[in-house]
Amino acid sequence: MLPGQGEDGLRRRRVLFICVGNACRSQMAEAFARVYGSDVILPASAGLAPAVAVPADTIRAMDEKNIDVRDQFPKSWRHLPANFELAVNMSGCELPPQIGAPVRRWDVPDPILASYNEHCRIRDRIEELVMELILEFRRARKQQHA
Repeated sequence: MLPGQGEDGLRRRRVLFICVGNACRSQMAEAFARVYGSDVILPASAGLAPAVAVPADTIRAMDEKNIDVRDQFPKSWRHLPANFELAVNMSGCELPPQIGAPVRRWDVPDPILASYNEHCRIRDRIEELVMELILEFRRARKQQHA
């Protein structure tokens, strides 16, 4: 299997999920995309101003979905190669033009200071949005190969 290909040998799209600190929203989106959409997405995540660590509430909330994010860590978009096909902006801010990819905006509140229950509601919304993106990519792939 070549880099960028799924198990079926078809190309996967490189998607960058971005939020402010790369501690909650974008980390959750990357993890959902990796677990649910590895056949169509090569996900990464980054922050505009990276935090120090992924918060305990994010780890716990993802554990409830049987997804372990303990090995993930906040990083700056500046440290990633600029060859993404799509950037999903959850930051609420404008992204720098150096991102170099078409941008899709998801209005998702930052759960960093929210209660745990609200953190989980935001997690569930991110899961829905990621699944919609995965299904969109799968439909597009089917149409290309029909």
